[in-house]
Amino acid sequence: MASRRKSRGKRINPTYFVFCEGETEEEYVKYLRSVFRIPIEINSKRTGDSISKRFINGYLNTKTRHAKDKIFLMFDLDVDGTLQKLRELGGILLASNPCLELWFVLHHRDQSANISSSNCIRTLKEIWPNYQKGKLTESQKRELIENINEAKARAQQLRCHDNPSTSVDLLIGYLEQALENKNES
Repeated sequence: MASRRKSRGKRINPTYFVFCEGETEEEYVKYLRSVFRIPIEINSKRTGDSISKRFINGYLNTKTRHAKDKIFLMFDLDVDGTLQKLRELGGILLASNPCLELWFVLHHRDQSANISSSNCIRTLKEIWPNYQKGKLTESQKRELIENINEAKARAQQLRCHDNPSTSVDLLIGYLEQALENKNES
């Protein structure tokens, strides 16, 4: 007697919608999408400080959605009032205080003292002398992946939303989990 295989059903992969404010965030999200190479579409949409519930809903209404989908908001907290505005929008906050470049710095060293955006970029340029906002060189990309565990550990030591802090490590966690789930199937 032949045994019957049980159908496992179709596995639904979530779509990650990433709303971000600038070119650097968009470039980094595109890079993450290429690195993880999982069947999850990461949509980045630069919105600047004009992000609103209406904008998000309007964008999402043009997409096919599933209950497993996630909405991420990747913004710098260097402008007063940004955190409160983002909290009102819902979604998973990927907030960096003062700026995303802090996340890049944390791949190389600790940063626990209060820092301005300009000083954060200056610190990053000490690490990467040829750094330009909105662009990542191949060697910079390689370092971002090679040192990702150190950056996650350093980010988790900082107080959420205080200066300095970043929660970009949350996105990395979601991507790593999705990759693990894919490899198990």
